[in-house]
Amino acid sequence: MPHVFWADEQGLPATDRGLAYGDGLFETIRMQGRQGLLLSRHLARLTRDAARLGIPVSRRDLQSVCARAVERWPRSDDEGWVLKLTLTRGAGGRGYRADPGMTPNLLVSAAPLPPMPDPAGVVADFSRVPLTVNPLLAGIKSLNRLEQVMAAQDIQGSLFEVLMSNARGELVEGTRTNVLLKTSLGWVTPPASTLAVAGVLREWLLERLRARGEPVLEQPITMADVTGPECQGLFLLNSVLGVVPVRTLADHDLPVDTGLATIFNPLELLE
Repeated sequence: MPHVFWADEQGLPATDRGLAYGDGLFETIRMQGRQGLLLSRHLARLTRDAARLGIPVSRRDLQSVCARAVERWPRSDDEGWVLKLTLTRGAGGRGYRADPGMTPNLLVSAAPLPPMPDPAGVVADFSRVPLTVNPLLAGIKSLNRLEQVMAAQDIQGSLFEVLMSNARGELVEGTRTNVLLKTSLGWVTPPASTLAVAGVLREWLLERLRARGEPVLEQPITMADVTGPECQGLFLLNSVLGVVPVRTLADHDLPVDTGLATIFNPLELLE
């Protein structure tokens, strides 16, 4: 069992490796009362990706902490909020090399649910900050998010999100979202192996589309793909904010498709 720290009581110790080196990962879970949206997928990803980093934690321990969190911060069944789990390798170790047998630290915090985006579509732009994805860390929601932090500085005014590209000019994801493009050939999204964060909503939605018999292609997306005539809709995916259509990208008006609204209903995904 990791050492559990409750954010309303105390923070992590100064010697924590998550603070010193970004040595850890996190999950941000949309809650409704005592239930969590896609909760089992969040806990499965945290357990799986912690193992990839060599941080020992069990899903049972994480479930126990979530149960304690809803008792600690009680909400009515119709009240939305956000539960965040930040898992680090622990405290100690001189320099980058960690001491053997360290006990992980788990920081648990609660926050209000942010305002939901306009279902009629949002405004987005291309980021000037390039995104580099280390294949060893691809998909992991690690604490190393400096590129996203820098890119997010440009999100101001009516701008909802900026889309980040790799060195080849291919769109990877937003600062806090995965991308899904609708075309005449079907749905297109970048492969999970190329993503900085492989979102749980992305995973669920792709499974749902394939189960409905709709073609889903995991391949690179270029700027021309989303601004060209083949684009039938661009969506940003975030498990807290949902499925968000883009109506304007870099001053280019995009078609807004409402079809995904019939598939994604947050209240049906509570666990």
